[in-house]
Amino acid sequence: MDLVKEIQRLKKEKNAIILAHYYQVGEIQDIADYVGDSLGLSQKAAETDADMIVFAGVHFMAETAKILSPDKTVVLPDLNAGCSLADSCPPEAFEKFTKAHPNHVVITYVNCSAEIKALSDIVCTSSNALKIVNSIPKETPIIFAPDKNLGQYIINETGRDMVLWDGSCIVHEAFSMEKLIQLHKKYPDYKIIAHPESETHILDTATYIGSTSGMINYVKKHQDQKFIVATEAGILHKMKQEMPNTELVPAPAKEDNTCACSECHFMKMNTLQKLYDCMLNESPQIEVDPEIIERALLPIERMLELSK
Repeated sequence: MDLVKEIQRLKKEKNAIILAHYYQVGEIQDIADYVGDSLGLSQKAAETDADMIVFAGVHFMAETAKILSPDKTVVLPDLNAGCSLADSCPPEAFEKFTKAHPNHVVITYVNCSAEIKALSDIVCTSSNALKIVNSIPKETPIIFAPDKNLGQYIINETGRDMVLWDGSCIVHEAFSMEKLIQLHKKYPDYKIIAHPESETHILDTATYIGSTSGMINYVKKHQDQKFIVATEAGILHKMKQEMPNTELVPAPAKEDNTCACSECHFMKMNTLQKLYDCMLNESPQIEVDPEIIERALLPIERMLELSK
């Protein structure tokens, strides 16, 4: 069976749209209607007129699409495609944490569960985190969750004294400083670009720090330069497509694995076969409690309004 052809057929038959994150495998990115980062995918989910949203990403992303389009069918190729960062912030514990810090504005990174969003005042992405934090009056105390590395980056950039939840992404904490130094000695004219979920000592080496879309745009503007890329290795697929003559090397991981780079096991759980199956069967579907949707929608809408 020609999976690509069959997926295209099902897409027309079911009036579906396929959204894929930059960290998905290349063949899924190639068949998607839209490939983007968390902010772009959220915006696309909000404006789509499709009957079915096929979300090639991880669970919290598909949940965000369901929150923004509660009347649409939202399917995820593999329901087990979770997120180490989202898992690091259980709703019950986080609710106690926020109650222990009354009168704080609660800003949460979009990489969290629907329940955490429902406990938030405003959501942000790595693309707009600085803008959103800067929009809060300086005298107003802030809780930032769940990513402590992104939170520390924001503190360093804005000077804000935020209370941080102790969560992190295993993918962005997997980079080896020792191996990065060795790699840079081998490629001394390569500039390091990094995602702000990375640890501070990695960010300190970077020429540019930004979201996945920000990193792609930066490379696009400097195609004559060479880069070591410190984020999940799936981003290289889009970079190589759009900048085929730019030399790119993934930042090395602490542990040796298939590509000697940092890959998200959860993102790679989605396959072309699973994508076809979930479209054919309209399953597994993402369901979110209507009360959670109502509460989680407000901080997401605030983010989208600020991001215009």
